[in-house]
Amino acid sequence: MSEIFKKINLSLNDAIKAKNSDRVLTLRSIVSQKKDKEIELRTEDQKEVSDADITNILNKMMKQRKESIEMYEKGARKDLIEKEKSEIAIIEEFLPEQMGDDEVIKVCKEAIAESSAQSIRDMGKVMQVLKSKYLGKMDFAKAGKILKEQLQG
Repeated sequence: MSEIFKKINLSLNDAIKAKNSDRVLTLRSIVSQKKDKEIELRTEDQKEVSDADITNILNKMMKQRKESIEMYEKGARKDLIEKEKSEIAIIEEFLPEQMGDDEVIKVCKEAIAESSAQSIRDMGKVMQVLKSKYLGKMDFAKAGKILKEQLQG
């Protein structure tokens, strides 16, 4: 069992004991997503969900909640915005610490040099380099914007 998932399970047990229903719902949602991933991996003859898989699941859940917040802001639903923000806070507890903007810019420049990228057409190569080294540690949407700026100008 992955280390991240062990922490999630312990946290779930604590939340159940503390009768913290909002936290329990969010953590059970994570467990459910992990089980879906296990089923998917069984069809691919892979045995276990790795920490990288869990990190991808958590990142996807974060992205979904951020998109929901944007929609709720347009609809002026402050109650739902707060609910989504509290879920984001719970999910963030289990994610590796994300890189800051300055660090993302620095590693993007390094990846461009490493992959010998010359233009925007080489962006895929650069993203592969970044994903191989920094999966779960950076926001790749942000990195993509930075790469576009650096490769165009």
